[in-house]
Amino acid sequence: MIRAIVTDIEGTTTDIRFVHQVLFPYARERLETFIRTQQGESDVAAALEALRAEIDQPQASVDVLIEKLYAFMDGDVKSTALKVLQGIIWRSGYENGDFRGHLYPDVTPQLKVWHQQNLRLCVYSSGSVDAQKLLFGYSDEGDLTPLFSHYFDTRVGAKRETEPYQNIAGQLLLPGEEILFLSDIRQELDAARLAGWHTCQLIRDDADALSDHPQVNRFDQIALETFL
Repeated sequence: MIRAIVTDIEGTTTDIRFVHQVLFPYARERLETFIRTQQGESDVAAALEALRAEIDQPQASVDVLIEKLYAFMDGDVKSTALKVLQGIIWRSGYENGDFRGHLYPDVTPQLKVWHQQNLRLCVYSSGSVDAQKLLFGYSDEGDLTPLFSHYFDTRVGAKRETEPYQNIAGQLLLPGEEILFLSDIRQELDAARLAGWHTCQLIRDDADALSDHPQVNRFDQIALETFL
């Protein structure tokens, strides 16, 4: 029996174009000025120290760090420090009403149904936990954060590796066979299945011919009774 559903965001609950055409450019345009003016703030300073550790340059200057962050963005590197900094910048965008968090129209109704059924709903995304909470908290469907019990990002591990799914199951105090993972990425689902989880692939465009995971086009097509 499924007791918890863990969902990805980009390409699963949210159109990838919102992330790449709205969120990423918003952070990129403001990154350098933000870091130079806010580097003394505790959360920013902590992220910059984490970045120095990531690149193994403990004495790296702010100029070097900014250059590295742009390189990470250009290369779509899943840097935890970059994700944290992006999330801090996005907060002002959400709070100022510059944009709202995009969700596919089938997502919110089904999340509410599952919540009413006392299923535990969680998020696991490469975006920082703060960024996840902002997207759902300032979504175009209102504040959905009360629906979720847990949020996980790359601090538990990379999404194409098995260990983070084992870590998440441990934090949820549930065996893998009681957890369903939703993602649009076959390799992430492969890793979750190796950890003993059930999986379901969200296909918003063309089917993934290389995948052997159950595939659906919408959240309301997910039949939990089939995951036994």
